[in-house]
Amino acid sequence: MSTISKSAGKITTHILQKMKNNQEKIVMLTAYDYSMARLLEMVGMEIILVGDSAANVMAGFKTTLPITLDHMIYHASSVVRAVERALVVVDLPFGTYQGDSKEALHSAIRIMKESGADAVKLEGGKEIVESIDRILTAGIPVMGHLGLTPQSINKFGTYAVRAIEEEEANRLLEDALLLEKTGCFGIVLEKIPASLAAKVTKSLKIPIIGIGAGHDVDGQVLVLHDMLGITQQFSPRFLRRYHNLSAEITTALERYIHDVKSLDFPNDKEQY
Repeated sequence: MSTISKSAGKITTHILQKMKNNQEKIVMLTAYDYSMARLLEMVGMEIILVGDSAANVMAGFKTTLPITLDHMIYHASSVVRAVERALVVVDLPFGTYQGDSKEALHSAIRIMKESGADAVKLEGGKEIVESIDRILTAGIPVMGHLGLTPQSINKFGTYAVRAIEEEEANRLLEDALLLEKTGCFGIVLEKIPASLAAKVTKSLKIPIIGIGAGHDVDGQVLVLHDMLGITQQFSPRFLRRYHNLSAEITTALERYIHDVKSLDFPNDKEQY
């Protein structure tokens, strides 16, 4: 772990800012349940994101759109029960903050009160600034999310790299600066050119976390199930699989089936 992170007790937005100022990388992964979150906590993960990607890896939906606020609160509560040190950030799901800042505040308050999380994350730029501002007035920390925004998949129709063209790149930088000015403590940049991510990181004072945004950002995030190889259907360029749990779990399950069928399990020592 980094010097600042290791010496800190509870990771807070203030600690993350100190890490950026000290050029110490920030590590972030998703989690959706107690058992996985406990493992992340044990190894010193600095940020745990309860992502709406739970819709994909936990519930099997093709997009993140179907997951509800109640679902997110359930997953967030499970994670929070496992965590003492990491900063727990929870995605506001689709339809709970866009276009209605009062609903956004209500949604964020429910997450904070009912799960015990530390912060919320919202996708979008200037079109959601009113919602961000209202949430911040309640003292709730907000993380932004720009670039590829999966909740807008039906608008864009593709998961391709975003902000390749100059106009969109300029708009993304403007949105990032606006989110910082509004009061976001950090921003996730997803699937954008590395050069643009570097420019945003250098231009902003707050921490920038990348996913498919190159190495010149302040930290990295991946979906836990993807990087552990539990899921196999998703293979973008930015994903590094650190393990192949899918194969190991399959082997274990096949052994269990074999042992039960062959009367090997349970043996004499495994019964009362």
